[in-house]
Amino acid sequence: MVSKIYSAALQGLDAMVVTVEVDNFEGGNNPKFTIVGLPDSAVKESQERVQSALRVNGYKMPNKSVVVNLAPADVRKEGSGFDLPMAIGVMISYDLLTIEHPERFMFVGELGLDGNILPVKGVLPISIKARELGYEALFVPEENAREAAVVNKLKIYGVKHLNDIVGFFTGIHHIEPTIVNTREEFYAQLFSFPYDFDEVKGQSNVKRAFEVAAAGGHNIILVGSPGCGKSMMAKRLPSILPPLTLSESLETTQIHSIAGTLKRDTSLISQRPFRAPHHTVSDVALVGGGNVFMPGEICLAHNGVLFLDELPEFNRSVLETLRQPLEDRIISISRARYNLTLPCSFMLVASMNPCPCGYHHHPTRKCVCTPAQIQRYMNKISGPLMDRIDLQVEVESVPFEDIAKAPKGESSAVIRERVLKARQIQSERYKGIKGIHCNAQMTTSLLQKYVQLDDQALNLLRTAMKKFNLSARAYDRILKVSRTIADLEGAENVQSSHIAEAIGYRNLDRNNWIE
Repeated sequence: MVSKIYSAALQGLDAMVVTVEVDNFEGGNNPKFTIVGLPDSAVKESQERVQSALRVNGYKMPNKSVVVNLAPADVRKEGSGFDLPMAIGVMISYDLLTIEHPERFMFVGELGLDGNILPVKGVLPISIKARELGYEALFVPEENAREAAVVNKLKIYGVKHLNDIVGFFTGIHHIEPTIVNTREEFYAQLFSFPYDFDEVKGQSNVKRAFEVAAAGGHNIILVGSPGCGKSMMAKRLPSILPPLTLSESLETTQIHSIAGTLKRDTSLISQRPFRAPHHTVSDVALVGGGNVFMPGEICLAHNGVLFLDELPEFNRSVLETLRQPLEDRIISISRARYNLTLPCSFMLVASMNPCPCGYHHHPTRKCVCTPAQIQRYMNKISGPLMDRIDLQVEVESVPFEDIAKAPKGESSAVIRERVLKARQIQSERYKGIKGIHCNAQMTTSLLQKYVQLDDQALNLLRTAMKKFNLSARAYDRILKVSRTIADLEGAENVQSSHIAEAIGYRNLDRNNWIE
C-alpha cells in the first residue's frame, strides 16, 4: 500500500511542499529501508530514527522492505524535519494507522529514538506556505507551536510525542490547537529594552550623533580610545529607533526562524535585531550561503542594527562584501545548488581605535604610533566602504569627575519621540517613491530636490571643504545628514547651522586628522 503524507522543505525565505510517499513490499530475508528524492545526510539518517521510534513504542513492523520517495525528486531535501511525516507514512503503509483525507494535513518534526518530537528550523515559512495552499492543519513540535501559530486561519497542533499524533487520529487523545494573539504579543514587548541612554554619563555629542543617525537611517562609525564607551552606546541604539511594524516583525521573524535563532516559545520578534559578529567572522557567515543555506549576519540584522566592533581588525575581503548590500539593501547569493535574493536592510554601526595603540588624540595618554603607522591602520578600511558611512564621530574619554557628578541623561523614550517625528516627516516627503523611506536612501536627484542651500549655507560648506580638505565623497553625505538635522528641528529648509553640524560629523575625511 502506497501512502502519501505532506511536509515542506525550505528554499531561502520560502517553503515548498514535499510529498512523502511510502511503499512496502516483500523484501525476502534482507528487508531494506530506502529513501530517494535527493536526501542529504540528515534525511538519510531518518531511517534509523524512524525505525527506532516505532520499535520502542511497540509498533510491530512486518518483515518487508520500505521505499520512501520525497517528491519532487529533483529538489535536494535537507534537515531532520522529514522524520515525523516519514514515520506516519510508514505506519499508514503498514496499516498501523489510518488518516482520512491526509491531504488536509501537513507534518514537520524531528524524531528522537524514543518517539519524542524535537524542534526544527524554519517552521514559520512552512506555516505561511501551508495556509497559502489551503491546508487545514499543521502538526509541529510543541516547542515550535507558538512560532507557527503566528499565522492565522490555520490550525497549529504542537505535539510532544509520536503517540500523541496516533492518539489524535484514533480519537484516543485530544490536542488543542495553539492560538496566539499576534497583535497583543507584538505590542506587549515593543518598547521593552535591556539598555537605555539615560545610563550613559556625559558623551552628549555622541548621543546627539546617534539621534541624528536613527532619525535619518544613517550608518555611523565611532572612533575613540579603548574604554571610552563606543560599544556601550552602540548597544543602546535600538532603543531609539522607530518600532518595528507588524509586517517588518513577521519578515524578521521569518529569517530568524530559518536560522534557528528564535528563543524557545517565541512567537514574534518585536524589537529591532542587534547583531554584533566577532571580527574573525568569515565572508560566508557575514553574507550567508554555505553548502546548506544559512542566512548571514547581514540578513539576521535585517530591519535592525549590524554592529562591527574594532572595524580594522576584520578581514578586508569580508568588509568588502558589505558594499553592495549597504547600497541595495538586498543580497544575492549564487551557489551551485541555489540562487537566492534575501533582504538585508540594516543600519551599520562600526567602532574602531584611532590608531594601533589606541591613544591618538587622547587628552592624557601619549600615542606611540607614527603617522605612517596610523595611516596604514586607517587604510585597512577601503574608501568605497567608508563612502557608505554618513557619520564619523570621534568619541573622547569622560574624566572621572564628570562621570561621578554627571546627572542622569535623557532617556531613550524621550530621544525616540524626536526620532519618530523626524521619520514621520520623511515618510510624507518620500511617499510614493519606491525604495526610499528615509534620508540616508536619497539619490542625487532627490538631494537636488529636497536640499536647497541659501548663499550663507553654501558659502559655509564651500569654506569647510577647502579648510579641512574634505574629500569629494563627503559632499553628498553632509547634505543628507544636514537634511536629517533639519527634520529633527522641524525646519522646512536646510540652514547654515544644519550644515555646520553635519560637517562636524566628517572627522575621518579631514586630511589633517592623523597629524
